[in-house]
Amino acid sequence: MEKKKIVSIEDRIPKLKQARKKKANRRLIFYLSIFFLLISIIVYLQSPLSNVKTVAVTGNSFISDEAIVEKSNITNKTNIWTINETDIKKRLHKNPTIKSVEITKKLPRTVEIHLSEYDRVGYINVDGAFHPILGNGQVLTSIKEKSINGDAPLLMDFSDKANLRKMTSELNKLPDSILNMISEIHWKPTDEDKNKIMLYMNDGYLVDGTIRDFATKMKVYPSIVAQLNPDKKGIIHIGVGAYFESFDKETKEEGTNDETED
Repeated sequence: MEKKKIVSIEDRIPKLKQARKKKANRRLIFYLSIFFLLISIIVYLQSPLSNVKTVAVTGNSFISDEAIVEKSNITNKTNIWTINETDIKKRLHKNPTIKSVEITKKLPRTVEIHLSEYDRVGYINVDGAFHPILGNGQVLTSIKEKSINGDAPLLMDFSDKANLRKMTSELNKLPDSILNMISEIHWKPTDEDKNKIMLYMNDGYLVDGTIRDFATKMKVYPSIVAQLNPDKKGIIHIGVGAYFESFDKETKEEGTNDETED
């Protein structure tokens, strides 16, 4: 039998010491790395390196980027880690055009503010200037335009603010494809119907209707027009039932399958 090699304790001790020394060195390096990392983080947080450098604003059309940034109170002296998103949202929501706000921090030094605004559903003419009207009924008196570009109808004679809000609420429910067909909306109240309105359409027709359930009833407009002779213009009534009345009084056609429920 082969004899086992016997290693004396004296020979093993240097190797054990060397192994323990390496293990201690690795542990020391690990703790030093953690220490310097923490120091670096503290220095970064306390230095201008963590201050906001860029504020990017998106989704705004009624308010300028500069006005949004100013309202947010974010400056190049603001530490990106001290930004209170809740406070910024509350300040921005005070503007009637803003529906929602999202704030995103992008390290190292960028803050993004994304806005969702209420849709423009119409215009109102005051002293020769056109003011946009939003879907929440807010009239932007601070914005004065010399003309309108056809992206929303002009609302006429809406002297009653309650009816104006009801009208804009209905317009806000319309798809853009139908909203863009409307040129003007005139409020024409009668003793029988305080909500009566008359619409002037871009395709030459008039629409006689009411504010109540207007959006629901107006959605049948394209299907009614599709059944009419394009050479004959007239009034499309969308009250209890939907029917067409020619301007020359020669034609009065019942709208097939176009009746709307009250």
